[in-house]
Amino acid sequence: MADDLSDIQIAALKSLLLERQTELKALDEEAAGWSDTVELDQQSVGRLSRMDAMQQQEMAQAEARRRVNDLARIDIALKRIEECEYGWCAECGDPIAYKRLEIDPAAALCIGCAS
Repeated sequence: MADDLSDIQIAALKSLLLERQTELKALDEEAAGWSDTVELDQQSVGRLSRMDAMQQQEMAQAEARRRVNDLARIDIALKRIEECEYGWCAECGDPIAYKRLEIDPAAALCIGCAS
């Protein structure tokens, strides 16, 4: 663990990660049918309604991809905590500022390497 992160800070950040992980998994379950294939039957749905449905489907798919990405980042951060590597930049090895981790507990890069 980074020298500037206390055990209390790590525990608080881990709690944030686990809370966000639970939220994302719940959203995944809730959104399961949102990205289903849009029915193209013109008898049941007008052209504009179908276009709206297709746009909503694409937005739901993009949101699902973001959730998958966020869950993967959270899993990596939790693994880094277990391996006592959390709080160190994966690129340069410098400590990641606590303020940065408060904003994004799954951050794996310091601000310098992230920019």
